[in-house]
Amino acid sequence: MAETARTVIIEENGGPEALKLVDWPVGEPGPGEIRIRHKACGLNFIDCYQRSGLYPLQLPHALGMEAAGVIEAVGEGVTHLAPGDRAAYAATPPGAYTEARVMPAAQVCKLPEDISFEEGAAMMLKGLTVQYLFHRTTPLKKGDTVLFHAAAGGVGLIACQWAKSEGIRLIGTAGSDEKCQLALDHGADACINYNTEDFTKRTRELTDGKGVDVVMDSIGASTFIGSLDCLKPLGMMISFGNASGPVEAFNLGILAQKGSLKVTRPTLFAHIADPAACQEMAAMLFGKVSSGAVKIRIDQRFPLAEVAEAHRALEARKTTGQTILTLE
Repeated sequence: MAETARTVIIEENGGPEALKLVDWPVGEPGPGEIRIRHKACGLNFIDCYQRSGLYPLQLPHALGMEAAGVIEAVGEGVTHLAPGDRAAYAATPPGAYTEARVMPAAQVCKLPEDISFEEGAAMMLKGLTVQYLFHRTTPLKKGDTVLFHAAAGGVGLIACQWAKSEGIRLIGTAGSDEKCQLALDHGADACINYNTEDFTKRTRELTDGKGVDVVMDSIGASTFIGSLDCLKPLGMMISFGNASGPVEAFNLGILAQKGSLKVTRPTLFAHIADPAACQEMAAMLFGKVSSGAVKIRIDQRFPLAEVAEAHRALEARKTTGQTILTLE
């Protein structure tokens, strides 16, 4: 085993130019840990938040939250994985932008043979996010209606297919007609171009004035208040990202005025903190992909050395579907 691996780190917060490719020590797994050699790494908005300092890290720190590869070694007490296993994960601490790493084993999942390493790297964080949005945040049933922002993004295209597979009506939003069509092609019932239409007004029209049961919003500041106006009374607002910036403080009384609405700000890592829950969630995700109900669309591939360009494309909203970093 090589003593170091090419790894992307930051030594200070900043823009994509802060990303550095260095030789980083790997080491041997201790109790409860594994060593994994990656075949591909996933790219997510949380990586940009950590790079910029919105989500602080103790620096210097490696970045990246998901990847897929082959288990090289396991530490004492690890029983669900063995050397040679194909595996994928979305997990803390950050450090997935690398050729190989030692990390906690609890959130690392055995990857089915019929799912490729690239798919595994692209789907774990986003797919597990969709799983908790639809199954662990608020009760959803066949016939319910969801408004999903950024429906042509990595999480969104999985959500469109997931909703269709469960008989849930999904109304998406996106920033162009082309992206709207992509969401429709993946199972959205309707999609609103928020650059040419008022998404609140259009959502009300599409629901005969009633509003939706749930809003799933990863955009944040620019869509939050408008999203509340899309909900029917007693509806649930799930704010799970900050692509346009964090949501500012607001008067809780607004929720009463708009129909006794509910609001939550979940994170994936709270949901997968329990190892058994993580494995159960992953099993459901793998089942959706293996059955063909959810197809993982990888539209952008960047070599690890071009990670800064990948971040620029993601932050400029020039990406669709999934984006991965390649290692071979």
